[in-house]
Amino acid sequence: MTVPRRILPAIALSQFAGTSLWFAINAVMPDLQRSAGLPAAATGWLTAAVQLGFIAGTLVFALLAVADRYSPRLVFLACALAGSGLALATAWLPPHLPALLVLRFATGVCLAGIYPVGMKIASGWYQRDLGKALGWLVGALVVGTALPHLIRGLGQSLPWQTVMLSVSAIAALGGLAMYAAVPDGPFLRAGAKFNPGSLATVFRSPGFRASSFGYFGHMWELYAFWAFVPPALAAYAARSPGAGFDISLLSFAVIAAGAIGSVAGGYLALRWGSARTGFVQLAASGLCCLLSPFLLGLPPALFVSVLLFWGIVVVGDSAQFSALNARHAPADQVGSALTIVNCIGFAISIVSIQLLNHAAAAAMPAHYLFLLLVPGPLLGLWSLRPLLAGEPRS
Repeated sequence: MTVPRRILPAIALSQFAGTSLWFAINAVMPDLQRSAGLPAAATGWLTAAVQLGFIAGTLVFALLAVADRYSPRLVFLACALAGSGLALATAWLPPHLPALLVLRFATGVCLAGIYPVGMKIASGWYQRDLGKALGWLVGALVVGTALPHLIRGLGQSLPWQTVMLSVSAIAALGGLAMYAAVPDGPFLRAGAKFNPGSLATVFRSPGFRASSFGYFGHMWELYAFWAFVPPALAAYAARSPGAGFDISLLSFAVIAAGAIGSVAGGYLALRWGSARTGFVQLAASGLCCLLSPFLLGLPPALFVSVLLFWGIVVVGDSAQFSALNARHAPADQVGSALTIVNCIGFAISIVSIQLLNHAAAAAMPAHYLFLLLVPGPLLGLWSLRPLLAGEPRS
């Protein structure tokens, strides 16, 4: 069948709007640290709270089969509106750290009904071209994640609450757009029932073990890199006062650049296969980690160029790992296997975020901070090796 042209743009725009909730608090952390006296370590704590909420939401939604009992469009709408309300509450309530941690955890739960459910909605419309469609959707997620930094950069003279209010409105509009513009697709199927006991068996499959451990290495790097881009830029600006860039706007550019890698990766995978495409991008981002101690000593133009390149490759492999995990998951446990792997991946991201957080708090020199991410790409590249030789190319 011919998919209406509006479907993919509508899903992507809705995904972009909904995922703007993810790093909204990170974009205003300098303001909160100045006005509310939040410690520097609050960046890592609040980011980890979102990740933990996402894990909890993913498990609850899977156990209750929420997106199967109800239309995924309705689930997406409800979670986008709830996330919008939480962003409003963040703007209105006094910015005390315990309250912010609760709000960010609840936001992560809502995101579990936005990001994965948006992917499910897309799978209801696309079969043969699902990999390419997922590349666009991951790209939308990346730009949505970066959006609050752009809002902060364009409205620096406005109160920090403006960012949260803007994100609240955008998320609500995204939910409404998904519900109004994207009906349930013809290929939409109920997912397999989640079985937590699958944890004991799914990794016995060599192919799934290879793809999932590759994904784990990717997740060790990705969210920690995103969370610490603004501090890295601030460290460079402190060492090079004449650099002349805006930290918020450049944070947006570095994170949003990942959309290029996501979309390009979807097309490259059609020729190279997902394993080769993911391997090349993960190797490139791992090299950036390895060379990161030299970053702060580079001239401004070269420093920005390297960060933009890193932003492109650090997430460009994400959709390919999703495709590999779906392809190699045990046929009778696909739903459970993917849920387990996603939860482990986000749990790993909490560990790496907190590792960088504690290292920064312990006064580890800023130019060594990203070296702590090197083990992730190394694990991922080693794990992917068995998939490189036998993967078919399109």
